[in-house]
Amino acid sequence: MTDRISVRQFRESEGVGDWRVLSEGAFACFRTGTLADGVRLVQAIAGLEGIGPHRPDVDLRHDAVTVRVVTIAADYWGMSAGDVEMARKISGAARDLGLPADPSAVQTLLVIPGAPATDAVVPFWRAVLGYEPRADSPDEDLVDREGRGPSFWFERMQAPRGDGGGAIHIAVFVPREQAEARVAAALAAGGRMVRDEHAPEWWTLADAAGNEADIATTHRD
Repeated sequence: MTDRISVRQFRESEGVGDWRVLSEGAFACFRTGTLADGVRLVQAIAGLEGIGPHRPDVDLRHDAVTVRVVTIAADYWGMSAGDVEMARKISGAARDLGLPADPSAVQTLLVIPGAPATDAVVPFWRAVLGYEPRADSPDEDLVDREGRGPSFWFERMQAPRGDGGGAIHIAVFVPREQAEARVAAALAAGGRMVRDEHAPEWWTLADAAGNEADIATTHRD
């Protein structure tokens, strides 16, 4: 495919202010107030021109609709120029219905099992979860083919952690403007900072028992 763009290029495109790029695409949440309004938005999205290769994933709830746009190919999982255009059209459909965007409501969850030899554990997790390898990174990532559960990324470790923590931690992807407040809240709730040298791309925190969680964004500066 030839219309790949970077996260920064998507973010800096005109007309995508409703959207936040997280770990697995660009997301927008539109507050509907009622299920009926949400259904109307979903119907409007379904009728958009050019929806084919950039078909959005839609999560309909009683008071909101969350939409993801992302380009998935055999050798690529990320943003494209077509996703920018689709995001603009979806935002336009929401505006026509008088439905406001709420960027603070979007986040994604990534589960990160660690092992000295990840190829020894990936088959187990694939069997347990019923997931499938991600096409562009089949040795490292498992995804829910139905898009229901969080993705799994397998981290190669030199040795299992010896500080009381387990070999699994999670990454919570949030909009950049929320990340530091989320980190501060976790620290105030009894957490401790493990690593922050990669901020604002991610901060690694741990609870009192040593279980780790990353607060992550797609921003590197």
